[in-house]
Amino acid sequence: MTGTIHGGWDGGEDALALIDAHHHLWDLSDRSYPWLCDKIEPAFFLGDYAAIRRDYLPDDYRRDAAGHRVVATVHCEAEWRRDDPVAETRWVSGVSARHGFPNAIVAHAWLDTPDADEVLAAQAAFPLVRGIRSKPVTSPAPGAMVPGAPGTMQDRRWLDGFARLGVHGLSYDLRVPFWHLAEAAEVARAFPGTPIALNHTGLPLDRSEEGLALWRRGMEALARAPNVHVKVSEFGLPGTAWDYEANRRVVLEAIAIFGIERCMFASNFPVAGLRISYDALVRSMARMLAHLPRADQARFFAGNAADFYRIALPAAA
Repeated sequence: MTGTIHGGWDGGEDALALIDAHHHLWDLSDRSYPWLCDKIEPAFFLGDYAAIRRDYLPDDYRRDAAGHRVVATVHCEAEWRRDDPVAETRWVSGVSARHGFPNAIVAHAWLDTPDADEVLAAQAAFPLVRGIRSKPVTSPAPGAMVPGAPGTMQDRRWLDGFARLGVHGLSYDLRVPFWHLAEAAEVARAFPGTPIALNHTGLPLDRSEEGLALWRRGMEALARAPNVHVKVSEFGLPGTAWDYEANRRVVLEAIAIFGIERCMFASNFPVAGLRISYDALVRSMARMLAHLPRADQARFFAGNAADFYRIALPAAA
């Protein structure tokens, strides 16, 4: 898993360690991922995703991350068929035992079903499981939310399930469109003891000034809850090339809002590979943060994720 960055960002043995706080692996041989094997998701946030409808296994990740000093990774649930989410955790745990990574797992469990607590307990029993990602029901556009609808972050059953995360010592990975961030902030304030990792920088998919203003207000609301951290990742947009300057603005604003101590690097590979290579992503992020003290860069690229996901690293890393 380890390598060295050559040129452009500290090259050589002095390169900073990376913990990838969010990536996926999948084996499509048993068709356990409906969105990758069967139906096409017409509303997929990056548009056409045919290029990732193939196996993505440890050797594929190693090839993508080659040349970078990746010392640990966090696997995030990848929409395994929802009737047996524990099976994905079992499979990923086996992958880790054979390959040495992932080093932590964010598993899946519905929070609003009658068996929610049973599934949470089963997931928490795996040594590598640190948290749960369970996407709440969201609206297709700003202003279209139905308050309190089943499965939403205002649903009493969903909130009761969320309360069980703390009982099982689990964190929560939050993935919602940016127009739901303020609503998510209310949940974060209601459960201050549950660590929350906001996925993909809050998904600022509307880069108009109006869209960014709404994203910014949601990010600021979340940042007022000290239990919320941010995975600074996935800046891809549908039908648009990866834009360094536009994405730099988002990265620097997110860090300014949350503080470097609550931000962590994540690749979202292979999904992010629809827009940018792993190498170009790391180099771009390093360039964006080159003005920061080296200690802050080290926290962003590895230390914060190690703390949040309780990953023990050798002293050399």
